[in-house]
Amino acid sequence: MRLSDDLYAFPWQSFTENNCNSYLIAGAYRILIDPGHQHLFGELRNSLGSMGIGLENINLIIATHIHPDHIEAVQAFSSLPTMVTIHEEEYRYFKDTISRYPQFDFDFFLTEGSLKAGGTELEVFHTPGHSPGSICIYWPSRKALFAGDVIFEQGVGRTDLPGGSGDHLKNSIKRLSSLDVEILLPGHGSIIRGKEQVARNFALVEQVYFGLL
Repeated sequence: MRLSDDLYAFPWQSFTENNCNSYLIAGAYRILIDPGHQHLFGELRNSLGSMGIGLENINLIIATHIHPDHIEAVQAFSSLPTMVTIHEEEYRYFKDTISRYPQFDFDFFLTEGSLKAGGTELEVFHTPGHSPGSICIYWPSRKALFAGDVIFEQGVGRTDLPGGSGDHLKNSIKRLSSLDVEILLPGHGSIIRGKEQVARNFALVEQVYFGLL
């Protein structure tokens, strides 16, 4: 799904298998956000191929968190020079405490703040709650927020998984709600377009879900 000249979305639409939405920042330096499950990666590979983009053309993969439905498919890039990154807190928590999660090799670790990747300037927000080192990526020039599993259309990420926290998730969502966002790109479900629609969704989530977290 082409959202603009340099932004593409690959929403997961199956009702029988869980996988995440993936996103591509398609400048001269190509950034893939959340490649998804390894066994379901063929669909994303084919979609990229139809655009004339091979795996070798992806420069950087950013995983919003380490849950398998967001990160497993980095294995498809293991023999390529593609760099892979995640927040350092996410790596440390799962490496030290959850042995059943697969271990991946990362080229560097993210911290909160600015990230310049090629000519693209992004902002990294550490947004724990769904997982300890979950991140959201804000693209100021496009007013786009890649939200991972922090907030969805009329929903929020689970907090009952290892390292989850309802209080942390509420604080993360409150921080994100102050950003100037015109397109919300969640890890699952529908994309929200329009500043008013995004603000309305933040307000609805706070009203409906904060009392349950």
